[in-house]
Order: sequence, then structure tokens, then C-alpha cells
Amino acid sequence: METKLVRIAQIAKERPKEVFTSLYHHLNEEILVKCHEELKGDKAVGVDEITKANYAENLKENIHHLVEALKRHSYKPQPVRRTYIPKGDGGKRPLGVPSYEDKIVQLGLTKILQAIYEADFLPCSYGFRPKISGHDALKRLNDILIYGKTNYIVDTDIKGFFDSVDHKLLIEFIGLRIADPNIKRLIVRFLKARVMEQDSYEPTLKGTPQGAIISPILANIYLHYVLDLWFSRVVKKHCQGETYLVRYADDFVCCF
Repeated sequence: METKLVRIAQIAKERPKEVFTSLYHHLNEEILVKCHEELKGDKAVGVDEITKANYAENLKENIHHLVEALKRHSYKPQPVRRTYIPKGDGGKRPLGVPSYEDKIVQLGLTKILQAIYEADFLPCSYGFRPKISGHDALKRLNDILIYGKTNYIVDTDIKGFFDSVDHKLLIEFIGLRIADPNIKRLIVRFLKARVMEQDSYEPTLKGTPQGAIISPILANIYLHYVLDLWFSRVVKKHCQGETYLVRYADDFVCCF
């Protein structure tokens, strides 16, 4: 499977305008077993209350049934369980915890999306990317301030970003690179999976829950088009001096 992902990544890099039409079949038993193995066993459980250890008791049959459901398009993600963690400002941050099987599929889907979009993402994007960390973002910002010509700094955090992502726009952006209807349908199902909080279910008309494995890559795809490319192609052209953007997920710093 790693070889196939490398090939997808190679095509994405060599052909920036390539639109992928056949990706869904890569969500097979091989990649889903690997995703199960990579998931940590001590994470919070979703509405199914199934742990990694529970799922592993009958792993081969469970994965087989999961792949068959994906092939029949009968697989439907379960609602995410909403929980809250404290924020530094005294407030609480909502997290969405998917069911265990949904975590497996989301990780598999994330691997496929990363293989494509790592070729597209700009160097200014640092959040939730392979082999890139927050330390790299800080180092880049430090270099800009020391060696660049900076008079003005705009430090921004997009309020409630993950809860506000426009589903329609996100799917339109994904369609610029992916034309496989099955992949797009699966992403939409995750986005519309609903939220369970205190035994009641809420529809998810917008947003992608923090805590879901697929959310970081979806957030990066969205912000790649609405922020990174806009800054690179529009803002820079309207500035006479030097301009820089350093983004870590929905937090970003602009230097002018």
C-alpha cells in the first residue's frame, strides 16, 4: 500500500493539474489493517464504546465486513461523541470523538488525501503535516523577524474555525483535485455524521469536528485555497514591500 501511496504522491507532484478519478479502491483490507495497527489504544472511545483491544479480538472478520460495506456504499459513519477540554483562557474547547471503525476509515482516507495534497500545500503551511511541526513554524517566523524587513505583524486566530467550515466550499475545493465521486461521498458522510451530546443528537450543517482524524487535512485543504493561495497570489501583488505568511492550522501570522 505504501508503494501505491508513493505513486499517487509522485503523480500529484509531477502533474499539478491532474484530477484523480479512481482512489476509492485504495481503502482495502491492507490499508485498513495498517490503520488499525497505527491507532493508539488509549484514546477516548466514541458512541460505540469500542476500544482498539475490543476491535482486535476479531480483527480479520471486522475488517472484512468493513471493506464489504465500503464496496456496497452501505457504510455510514456514526455520530461523533462531543466532549470538552479546558482552554488556556479558562474556556472549553469542544472535541468530537468518532467511533473506532470510523477512526480506521478516516485514517485511511487521510493517507490518500495527504499523498495528493502534500504536493500542493505551500511552504507557509505548517500545521498537522508529516515531518513538519510547530517548532518549524516558530523557526521560520524567527528567521523572518531577524533577517527579513518587518514593520508590521498581524497575529490571527480564526474564531471557531473548525466549527464553521463551509461544507459546500470544501467539497468544491476537493473537486479541483479529486473527481472520484465515492471519495467525495465518503467525506460528505463524515461531515454530516451528526454530533451526540448528553444523549441527544445534533445535525452538522457546517464544520468538521476537532478531534476527528480527518479534520486536520480537511482544514488544511480549505485554508490552502481560501488563505494561503489568496495571500500568495493576491495580497503579495498589492504590497510594495516584503510580505510573509506563517500558518499553523487556523492560527497564522502575517509580516509586512
